Amino acid sequence: MLPSTDNDGIAEAAQRLWNARVSSLPCAPVRSLLGAGDIEAAYAVQEVNTRRSLSEGRRLVGRKIGLTSPAVQKQLGVDQPDFGMLFGDMAVCDGAEIDLTRLIDPRIEVEIAFVLGTDLADEWATTADVLRATAYVVTAIEVVDSRVAAWDIDIVDTVADNASSGWFLLGGTPCRLDGLDLRESGAVLMAGGEPLSVGAGAACLGHPVNAVTWLARRLARTDYPLSAGDVVLSGALGPMVRVTADTVYEARVSGLGSVRAEFARGSHS
Repeated sequence: MLPSTDNDGIAEAAQRLWNARVSSLPCAPVRSLLGAGDIEAAYAVQEVNTRRSLSEGRRLVGRKIGLTSPAVQKQLGVDQPDFGMLFGDMAVCDGAEIDLTRLIDPRIEVEIAFVLGTDLADEWATTADVLRATAYVVTAIEVVDSRVAAWDIDIVDTVADNASSGWFLLGGTPCRLDGLDLRESGAVLMAGGEPLSVGAGAACLGHPVNAVTWLARRLARTDYPLSAGDVVLSGALGPMVRVTADTVYEARVSGLGSVRAEFARGSHS
């Protein structure tokens, strides 16, 4: 269970991040309000804003997994991934134009999205459970965005900030797991015919299924276990790329097709 959310620091951090999201104006880091390295307090902040979002009518449609790269974990001084919530209003259709003025300082990543056909609510979920529960996988783009100014974040800031989530796009070529080797699946993010980021499934905790298994176990101890129909962004397959205006990005994962994101000119460049 998450810690109590009646702490003044938790409430202040949640409000600061909420205001930044609503206004699209960056805020100061929140780590000084929560205590150095207090990840559970950071999840409590995330919980406050999740409940507020649900109370205002936003629909929970899935989760995102972050920090799946061992190198990034080492950089932030942690030994496990983190997670955030995906709401329906964060979903963008393949190829649709994204208004940059609604974001603060976005980056994009290529990922594999799992769409669940059955619940995954067991604290001791196994790889077999994840394989059985997955209806299909698709190529995805995650648009990550930090409400904290200049991405001045540590693990506490990013967890509190819903794992620095922004928007997401899913490709339109659903594939069953039968016959796929996601560990070896190559990924590339391109713009103007040039590769900007490359990677493979092995970059995601050794295998994207490992990341989803971790998430299922972690969420089983919360009020929001994974359920049938949920989308799970399993983690970046390559380095994230900073977004520039008037650019079309295309993500491809071998065997899973592609997805495109177009960013309209706004206040970012």
